[in-house]
Amino acid sequence: MNEIMIKEVELPNGETISYRERLGGSQNILLVHGNMNSSMHWDVVLEKMDPKYKLYALDQRGFGLSSYHKPFHSIKELAEDLKYFIEAIGLKDFTIVGWSLGGAVCMQYVADNPDVCDKMILLASGSTRGYPLFESNENGFPDLTKRVQSYDQTKREKTKVVTTEHAYATRNREFLRMVYDAVIYTKNKPDPERYEEYIDDMLTQRNYAEILHALNTFNISKEFNGLTEGTGEAEKIKIPTLVLYGDRDLVITKEMNEEIVDDIGENAFFVELKDCGHSPLIDDLEQLLQAMSEFLDK
Repeated sequence: MNEIMIKEVELPNGETISYRERLGGSQNILLVHGNMNSSMHWDVVLEKMDPKYKLYALDQRGFGLSSYHKPFHSIKELAEDLKYFIEAIGLKDFTIVGWSLGGAVCMQYVADNPDVCDKMILLASGSTRGYPLFESNENGFPDLTKRVQSYDQTKREKTKVVTTEHAYATRNREFLRMVYDAVIYTKNKPDPERYEEYIDDMLTQRNYAEILHALNTFNISKEFNGLTEGTGEAEKIKIPTLVLYGDRDLVITKEMNEEIVDDIGENAFFVELKDCGHSPLIDDLEQLLQAMSEFLDK
């Protein structure tokens, strides 16, 4: 098995970004994680993906071992971190892979830097039109008629934000396990030791409300998403883009993936992963790696 090293790099904006680098291989791939995790959650890919690929996986600002000196409020700011990181390590001729939140960050990065990446893979990604956050009704369920409007309102949202931030503050491992069991690991679960490491990793997050606000206001389509007018930047994405979606995903909807394909256009290709939820890495790693490799080797 190829050796994996944990490194860090200073960005021009004063943040320190930690990342995992799998030694060996020549076909460069950069892995960008989702919300409530970090590069650690790519571990099974780093362990099992064909050794011909050279793999990098970073911790975004406020996750894992990376710093969080300056709070952010937009996906664009995380995409700027990504740009600084790629330049700092001198990465060229690469495919970028974004999972969930990471998909939105990757799309914004590619739209802002259209000539840098060779290809893009979006795994269970938030839409080009964002990921909505709704107010909660008296029963604690989302009120789909009331979109959260501002960051201040996001901070006060009780069901998702206040409850989760309290769990982080009190290091409530069982709450985080309950969340993942309910919506992420609905088919398979990581082995017990790995799962405990994942929960340790979840507790490193320092930006939960900022992430939900950034996703809620993100919109690079040409459409109004119910909260913000689109920037139209999705049309700048001209590289081949693979859109992967698990047919049992309880976090991302198939409609969100269809929005991505519609907004990016003819360069986007949709593949449904059978009997997979929001973490195909745990549900069916073999199927996921096969879909990725077929796209990468075209």
